[in-house]
Amino acid sequence: MTTINPPADRVATPFAPSAPRTPKSAIADDMAMIRAASELTRDLVQPSARIYWADFLASTVIGYAGIAAAILAPSIVWMLLAATIAVVALYRAGSFIHELTHIRKNALPGFRFAWNLLVGVPLLIPSFMYEGIHSLHHNRTRYGTVEDPEYLPLALMKPWTVPLFVVAAAFAPLALVFRYAVLTPLSLLIPPLRKVVVERYSGMIINPLFRRKAPEGDFRRMWAWQEGGAWAWSTLLIAAGVFGWVPLRALAIFGAITAATLVLNQIRTLVAHLWENDGAVLTVTGQFLDSVNVPPPGLLPELWAPVGLRYHALHHLLPGLPYHSLAEAHRRLKVALPADSQYHGANYDSLPKLVANLVAGSARGKAA
Repeated sequence: MTTINPPADRVATPFAPSAPRTPKSAIADDMAMIRAASELTRDLVQPSARIYWADFLASTVIGYAGIAAAILAPSIVWMLLAATIAVVALYRAGSFIHELTHIRKNALPGFRFAWNLLVGVPLLIPSFMYEGIHSLHHNRTRYGTVEDPEYLPLALMKPWTVPLFVVAAAFAPLALVFRYAVLTPLSLLIPPLRKVVVERYSGMIINPLFRRKAPEGDFRRMWAWQEGGAWAWSTLLIAAGVFGWVPLRALAIFGAITAATLVLNQIRTLVAHLWENDGAVLTVTGQFLDSVNVPPPGLLPELWAPVGLRYHALHHLLPGLPYHSLAEAHRRLKVALPADSQYHGANYDSLPKLVANLVAGSARGKAA
């Protein structure tokens, strides 16, 4: 999951000669790896309703309980502790939006509706903002190109792009309230504005050049009720603050927790890929090696890369695999594939090292 359109410089700057890298576009497909990934995971493709519902509902309940505890906390220390729990839990619950884009429509009856009702609309990130967007990121001929809504060559861009990318997420809750409470009703009255809102402000994207197409058919109807729900909720939040129905302190805490979940997601997004593609079309293996796995033994990735996101490279290799199957799929491939397989080239140790490498890469690009 990524946040709304932060401003960014799309023009890539080449690496300095002192840091040569093989262009991702020059990497041929490792057919042995691709065949093994397909053959060894055929029994892992069925999503478990029990796991999905239990994980999602537990995360949601803990997240909202954390918000309530933070609002009612008797001291700053207890408030920060409860808020931290709320951020981690709601971040995990929100991450299921990624699964919604990949699971078959009827595989988990009621799950999409429940997620939107309990998380998507209250956090102003209904699933229409991601569905129909994320699938383009997985399109083989669009990944890493100007037509990919979820890609910028961050490692090749100016050094200030990376911190700006993160800071922008902190203001996303205010932008989302404005998007739904103000732009939604205005755009329904002003057709030219509606076109702009649909194209530019109706997707969780990071590529500012991407323009979304208008929805059609069943997806249009799903979009309508989700956007309507987000409009009603955002309007209620504004009214609650203006008329004093809810203390401003409580609204501020809720907003701060929401912002923190989006910042955490944005930091995780920084290490979902290496962000080194300069716009060329990549092979499946090239896309895999531009993506990141942070497998065990580390435990922290379970918090900052939940719901299977710690296996993001593997996910790009097998996008239809449910999140709870990724660990077993990784174990099988790690054992089955030889040491010189490309598969092992996408595995990394930790988030801080990956972020440091990204910042260093962008600094080298600036130096060039």
